[in-house]
Amino acid sequence: MPTRRRFKQTRTLTQRLAEEAARLREEARTLAPGHRREMLLRRARQDETAMHIDAWLQSPGLRAPS
Repeated sequence: MPTRRRFKQTRTLTQRLAEEAARLREEARTLAPGHRREMLLRRARQDETAMHIDAWLQSPGLRAPS
């Protein structure tokens, strides 16, 4: 069985998602209204939603199911 190539992330998931969302919004800003622009904005919203979910999962108020 081949071994998987692994590496340590140097930035947190939240940082990576925030950078990608900002990059996608900036790219969408340069495009004319259309399908490609809508897809970029949709992906940026998905990244922001993922950031909120990650923050919720990392919050100290969560409890393990019993």
